[in-house]
Amino acid sequence: MTLRARFTDGLKTAMKSGDAVRVSTLRMVLARLKDLDIAARPKGVEGIGEDEIVSMLRNMVKSRAESSALYLQGGRGELAAREDAEIVVIEEFLPAPMDDAALTMAVADAVAETGAGSMKDMGRVMAALKARHGAALDLGRANALVKARLS
Repeated sequence: MTLRARFTDGLKTAMKSGDAVRVSTLRMVLARLKDLDIAARPKGVEGIGEDEIVSMLRNMVKSRAESSALYLQGGRGELAAREDAEIVVIEEFLPAPMDDAALTMAVADAVAETGAGSMKDMGRVMAALKARHGAALDLGRANALVKARLS
């Protein structure tokens, strides 16, 4: 089942059960997805792909985590709790991240595959990682490992 279908089904279920936080979060996700689809139209793309949707979800989680931390610093615990609840809902739709051992092995394989020997080759290594592992890859963690390996 595609992520788009999972969002729609999740929204219907949340509406039937009366889960207000889940309904508002999924509506927000669908609205953001529609915005990205509309932005992609001039490029001749009807709708963005699964990898772009996963990237959108990761950005939404990151944004909410930052907001939650700021709300806690400002003494607004109720707003931080709301952001944290949204994070939980969004993370349900993200693929399981690679564990550290698998990510380290994937980086080592990509470095060997591309024949990378210096930081100049980092772009090729990251492209190989993204092509092979796609949505399961956390680019931030992979980036740090590739830098350490090529340094």
